[in-house]
Amino acid sequence: MSSSAASHLAPKTSPISYDDSKRAAELLGQIARVFDQRLVGQQSLRTALASSLIAGGHILLESVPGLAKTTAAQTLAASIGGSFHRIQCTPDLMPNDIVGTQIYNYATGEFSTQLGPVHANLVLLDEINRSSAKTQSAMLEAMQEKQTSIGGVVYALPKPFMVLATQNPIEEEGTYVLPEAQMDRFLIKEVLTYPAPDEEVDILVRINNGSMTAPLTTQPISLPDVEFLQKLVEKVYVDTSIKQYIVAIINTSRGGGPRPLPNLSQHVRVGASPRGAIALMRVAQALAVQSGRSYVVPDDVKALRHSVLRHRIVRTYDALANNVAPESLVDAVFAAVPSP
Repeated sequence: MSSSAASHLAPKTSPISYDDSKRAAELLGQIARVFDQRLVGQQSLRTALASSLIAGGHILLESVPGLAKTTAAQTLAASIGGSFHRIQCTPDLMPNDIVGTQIYNYATGEFSTQLGPVHANLVLLDEINRSSAKTQSAMLEAMQEKQTSIGGVVYALPKPFMVLATQNPIEEEGTYVLPEAQMDRFLIKEVLTYPAPDEEVDILVRINNGSMTAPLTTQPISLPDVEFLQKLVEKVYVDTSIKQYIVAIINTSRGGGPRPLPNLSQHVRVGASPRGAIALMRVAQALAVQSGRSYVVPDDVKALRHSVLRHRIVRTYDALANNVAPESLVDAVFAAVPSP
């Protein structure tokens, strides 16, 4: 969309000052340079990670093994000067192993609290579908409430707090599928694809010359910088027509909307919830900041539509049997709703 065509969506006075916009561009540039040093290609993954971070949401990464899911999470952590914990999920992992526990001291006869690894700014949950339902729910509660409860005492999680979870779709043994209702807690679900042959050659070159493991040449951004970016995203102006557009999209996914899709119920059992609408708006605001804009345009809403909605649409058994991709359903919904 051209800037002149989108001018009717801009506010009369910008909610973001020139200095703030310039500072945001510099900080996002620092994050991008860290990615350049550690990741090859994966442009959509970089955008999804940066958008999740500055929108204050959590991200779920899914792919077959070896596509740099863990590397991507560690790279994002390296671009931020905060605490980072990695939790390798296994079937015997208990909620206390994540949240923390009380330890009895025989010498003093008192209990002391030991906080678990979830108490960090960035938490990598490797292979979340390997942990039991009980452990998954403890983690998802921490994600939603931004706090944990140990021995009846509530402990706030550090700010900012972000979870990067990974899951492997091909291994069935010893896995517990994340229920759709719990998937909804993730702002974005990014599905990684294989790199292009030239990118794969670049990976081998970098591994061979040691540049992948060399110390970072870019200074990480600070935690106050991350909070500044998150507050800036909240300031981005969203016109009423954009909000109505988002609501129309979400309603269309449920079988309603201004132009209901015929036969949608054959493929979709449950559409996106209001949380899906909030996620679309937040991600659109984050993309506007990354584009150097102080207002949202329809292209911002469309850009990460698959990542935001693919895990919020519950397909029918027929759709699953016929291998109807959730992305094609999302595209059909967007095609049915006219842009403002």
